[in-house]
Amino acid sequence: MEEIISYLILGLVQGLTEFLPVSSSGHLTLCSELMGIQSDDITFKILVHFATALSTLIVFRKDVVDLFRGVFSSSSDKSIKYIGFLALSCIPSAAVGFTLKDQIESFDSTHFVGYMLLVTALILAISQKLNSDLEKGVNVKSATLIGISQAFAILPGISRSGSTISTALLLGISRSEAARFSFLMALPVILGATLLECKDMVEQGVIASGPMLGYLVGVISAFISGLLACKLMIKLVKGTNLLWFAVYCSVVGVIAIII
Repeated sequence: MEEIISYLILGLVQGLTEFLPVSSSGHLTLCSELMGIQSDDITFKILVHFATALSTLIVFRKDVVDLFRGVFSSSSDKSIKYIGFLALSCIPSAAVGFTLKDQIESFDSTHFVGYMLLVTALILAISQKLNSDLEKGVNVKSATLIGISQAFAILPGISRSGSTISTALLLGISRSEAARFSFLMALPVILGATLLECKDMVEQGVIASGPMLGYLVGVISAFISGLLACKLMIKLVKGTNLLWFAVYCSVVGVIAIII
């Protein structure tokens, strides 16, 4: 029963922190080291990544359908261009993930996560001080810069959603478009991370090392919490600022460094 509860907690942490600007990888590391919960089950990582990808797809199903419909419409240029921006933004993360995966995993420690959470807090605080009520859209330059910020978020403790949304706001992109672009570009990145973990699983010859019930509980909790967190984050970005998350990251970061 205790093991099932561990999978439940990890699923909730993955789902909530994947979309809230507090770093999912950082929180999984903290759960693993501070609460004694193991988070290195490759099969489980693959399943919860699929769960969070599915929750993103459901929340943005209309946007995804409209984009692909637009490709085959008479005014296809706009949709093709936007898909191109999304693809461009994923290149930095793909390059870093495929070439530096092992090196990045070596930074997976409580102290390092603590320092990176402080960096996340600083990024969030700076971005919220600027006027972001503009109607500027995404272009080649902004897609590239947002993509680079997403690549930095591969480091445990740097929030992916926090860094990408903050970068978009710093570039003058409207709040609604910043949230939309950030979460849509998360889909290929999450799926890419899943493919890397599938590769590791094949190389290690692992099929499933944990209980099936634990996997099921973790996946369901990751999906539901991811769904709620994604919707909540969209409302927060559009309606308020993210300073409270900066405060939260600062507090957790300091605690992680001290402990």
